[in-house]
Amino acid sequence: MCFMAKKIPEPTTYPRERAYLIGVELRNEPSLLRLEDSLSELSLLADTAGLEVVGETWQRLDHPNPDTFVGSGKVEEIKALVEELSAELLIFDIELSPRHLRELEQRFGNQVRVIDRTTLILDIFAQHAHTREGSLQVELAQYEYRLPRLTRAWTHLARQAGGGGGRTGSVGGVGLRGPGETQLEVDRREIRKRITNLKLELDKVRAHRMRHRVQRRRSQIPVVALVGYTNAGKSTLLNALASSDVYVANQLFATLDPTTRRVTLPKGHTALMTDTVGFIQKLPTQLVAAFRATLEEINEADLLIHVIDCSHPNALAQWQSVQFTLKEIGAQSIPVINVLNKIDLLENKEYLYTEFEQIPGTLQISALRKTGLKELAQAIEGMLYETLIPVNLKIPYREGQLISLFYDQGQVVKAEHSRGHIILQGYIPGRLVTSFQPYSIQLSPSDQKE
Repeated sequence: MCFMAKKIPEPTTYPRERAYLIGVELRNEPSLLRLEDSLSELSLLADTAGLEVVGETWQRLDHPNPDTFVGSGKVEEIKALVEELSAELLIFDIELSPRHLRELEQRFGNQVRVIDRTTLILDIFAQHAHTREGSLQVELAQYEYRLPRLTRAWTHLARQAGGGGGRTGSVGGVGLRGPGETQLEVDRREIRKRITNLKLELDKVRAHRMRHRVQRRRSQIPVVALVGYTNAGKSTLLNALASSDVYVANQLFATLDPTTRRVTLPKGHTALMTDTVGFIQKLPTQLVAAFRATLEEINEADLLIHVIDCSHPNALAQWQSVQFTLKEIGAQSIPVINVLNKIDLLENKEYLYTEFEQIPGTLQISALRKTGLKELAQAIEGMLYETLIPVNLKIPYREGQLISLFYDQGQVVKAEHSRGHIILQGYIPGRLVTSFQPYSIQLSPSDQKE
């Protein structure tokens, strides 16, 4: 009997959609990054989303054009370049209003689709959301952003692509994951209904996380959150300190869902270390709101490790961008250790002392080469267990566990009992600062002298 070999079909591949980038700088709205650098970052975002960048242009304006944001002459120039380069997608490096998006769609007709930076970031987040919580958060952000922008730019949501984790649709040839399977003319009432349901589901996730945090507090194991600009090396650092295998890739937003690992410190103490989503300039407000449950992991941390890619030409601007976001989510008062990562990529070490002199208390490491990690672990242990922070607290008697914790773990300088509460002055370990933060008060100069 003769058998014929069966040819195995090759996996289906999609051509990378050809994208053209448009940068805009408003002279009265200063940005952390120069226009050229912001466009370079947008190009990396496009590549992460699976797009092929075929060109770019930019325009500096005093005020945006009320119809097309950029000037009408610039629109005609872009139309000619799009035709010459056979571009299929225009990506603006700003967030377009619904009116600007509609007008641009009309100007370009069926020649090319138009999206903005926010749409692109939402797509990348959707690609990297592998847990139910992450998928829910991205879906909510996409729906809230999409609701006022029901134009032709969203027709790709009607196409369903394969894959798990709720991945459907397409920004480029690779698919816009998230809401998916939704027609352009979807009823606004149905979208609002879905948004309401998503918020309810995320509230359940938030309550579940809160229960876990309460359990962690009872165990008195401090939590350290790794924060920083996207692709700064947070996941690599977590792997090095915890001997774990968190996914690492040299791309923007390689890690989206938070990962927590137990880390043993030099003197035998332990800490829980959480790798959080990377920040980026112009982070969409929809994402900040939707990822509230995830960002609370940062707010509840006892210590932040701010990882800075010191080899990046815009490292200082990236540090400032993260500082701004931490303040936006209310995490600016948490103790922090600033870490200059990737020093192995620097040829001139003097650059570290001149460029980053305004960043307080920096440590120099290479997470990849495991250089400087011993000093970092010692600094973490010192901040969590050995450094005492002065505090002034007004704690209700109903919080008896906290009062007992202060007497057990801290140093009481003065205690004043009043009706319904106790005022405590003294010192507590750095790891407990977050627990007592809600009861922190400012004392008058006369009280402090006493």
